[in-house]
Amino acid sequence: MRTESPARRQQASLQADSFGETHFGNAILGDQRRTKRLVRVADALVRHPGGSLPEKMRSPAELAGLYHLVNCKTVTHESVLAQHRNLTLQKITDHDGPVLVIHDTTELDFTGHTSLKDAGQLGNGSCRGWLCHNSLVVNPNNREVLGLASQILHRRPIVPKNESAAEKRDREDRESRLWVAGTQTLPADRKIIDVCDRGADTFEFLEHEALSGRTFVVRSSRARSVIPGHADVAGQTMENSSSLLHEYSRTQPSLGQWALSVPAAKVVKSKKSGKNRTTKTTVIDRKAREAILLVSATPIRLCAPSKKAGEHGDQPLLLWIVRVWEPNPPEGVEPLEWFLLTNHPVTIFGAAWDVVGWYECRWIIEEFH
Repeated sequence: MRTESPARRQQASLQADSFGETHFGNAILGDQRRTKRLVRVADALVRHPGGSLPEKMRSPAELAGLYHLVNCKTVTHESVLAQHRNLTLQKITDHDGPVLVIHDTTELDFTGHTSLKDAGQLGNGSCRGWLCHNSLVVNPNNREVLGLASQILHRRPIVPKNESAAEKRDREDRESRLWVAGTQTLPADRKIIDVCDRGADTFEFLEHEALSGRTFVVRSSRARSVIPGHADVAGQTMENSSSLLHEYSRTQPSLGQWALSVPAAKVVKSKKSGKNRTTKTTVIDRKAREAILLVSATPIRLCAPSKKAGEHGDQPLLLWIVRVWEPNPPEGVEPLEWFLLTNHPVTIFGAAWDVVGWYECRWIIEEFH
């Protein structure tokens, strides 16, 4: 009689577990029947990811079971997410090599659902819903998504129009705190690379990351003051040695170049102007082209702002600024240019290439949203 090896039995067991069982089979919801229901719901969503809930469920009874599940007080966002998050964090531990954690916020718009009384304001205040801040774990080598390390649902509060800078800074539900909160589940490990777009460019978050024990890449959006280099020089002070970040970065020589295929797209440009800071939005049709890009990098000491918008110290941060730019764009086309702040040492082209590649993976979270 032929017997299966332990490895084959283990493989068969793993294959037998559905997506729902793997990610939610041990969820603690106060009753095992609720956990089983959650597993069936998750598997139904995987089978039919598009469409409405009635279209996803196989029968009216299954749909009624879903509604009963989500109306149960013990079925919370945290209780549902916990097992999946722990599984994702274990994948980070087991992974051999760098792992990206891409952070970003999206809007969950429920404006038409008037029964949701606890929804917060979205946009200019005319829409209702929640902000959802996700921390998506990605393998940078093959761009495979490993899971969510964190997901925060945030209700944007209504604040007084005359709120002072100090009152905003001290407010517990300040929106900019989401960037720091999204990293709280992550260990101090240099192989973990937090990747963020311009929304995370606050000194509060940059200081938090510099002290985190992890690596980070944040796209710069502000003309901050910097002091060149990491070493103290006799007689050098912020007053006599500081420069503006982007201007200083533009003076640095190229470390190398490469070609990038820029796809055709509709690019939305937003600009605030006037006394009331009215946002004007324009849509530009971008044509496909091949762009030659250059990259530079240099060490800096990023100076703390004199007027604090968040909770942080006064000491400068020892970082690197990586600039990517298009030196010869087609006539009438705005050249590509990125400024990336990182604590990853960048002294050669290969290191700069790594930082740029990590940031380019940020688009994966846009697809997820």
